[in-house]
Amino acid sequence: MILDGKKIAAEIRGELRTEIDAIKASGQRVPKLAIVIVGHNPASETYVNNKLKACAEVGIEAVKIAYEAEITEQTLLSEVHRLNNDETIDGFIVQLPLPDHINETRILSAIDYRKDVDGLTPENVGRTVQGLPSIISATPRGIRELLARYQIQTEGKHVVVIGRSNIVGKPIAMLLMQRPYLSLPGMSAASLGDATVTICHSKTRDLKSICLTADIIIVAAGCPKLLTADMVKEGATIIDVGINRVMDERAKGEGTKGYRLVGDVDFEHVAPKAAYITPVPGGVGPMTIVSLLQNTLQAYNEHTR
Repeated sequence: MILDGKKIAAEIRGELRTEIDAIKASGQRVPKLAIVIVGHNPASETYVNNKLKACAEVGIEAVKIAYEAEITEQTLLSEVHRLNNDETIDGFIVQLPLPDHINETRILSAIDYRKDVDGLTPENVGRTVQGLPSIISATPRGIRELLARYQIQTEGKHVVVIGRSNIVGKPIAMLLMQRPYLSLPGMSAASLGDATVTICHSKTRDLKSICLTADIIIVAAGCPKLLTADMVKEGATIIDVGINRVMDERAKGEGTKGYRLVGDVDFEHVAPKAAYITPVPGGVGPMTIVSLLQNTLQAYNEHTR
């Protein structure tokens, strides 16, 4: 079965729209998100525009704050501090990646964790690890929500996570190994958790053997078609986080640039063996954006409580 992130994200946006309409009808201000972008990275600009469009669809007020790539780290830190202290802003993100001369860790660490709707500050990551209320990183939250909406239980299952990034690999591992009573706010199924999780990466030996023992495989390695059919047991659930552009002569045509998007999974050959699988595009990607909206509403509720 295809895990249709596009469909589930649309359902969640409808739920958010209803809740925000009720806020507006009560005479209260609506949630407000700020998005800071530095430079003109085409992929980043596309992501930001998609986020702004999604905010408009559900009724979240959003503002884009753009800086040239030459901005100093100190100037960007000053902007972060300004947003931390702006009572009209419920949450904000600094779009990554940043130019090489800016220390991403220093910037993220300066964000007030209560406004950190990307869930990337040390405070939110630490609270997530401890099972405390936190703002969860958007992609892991989206994955967990997708599993919940399709009623895919993780209790007692062996989950293999390929990739150890701070944005996806580490936090999704922490979420899925949590005890159910430590489930975090806003998730649709408290029973998700209690998994046995193995984290693999570029230095892992005999990745194939490890994957063949997995009930659920989450691939976030940034390597096209890394997971092949001979690495997957029958009936496994496959979550593909990868988004890779590969050149393809067949993709050329009017309005195209001769490339297509593929995931970290060899979808064509893995799908027949999988009980559930996410497509690329249309799987985890839409869930990441809608999770940012959920996080913004969560931050608003905490801010206005």
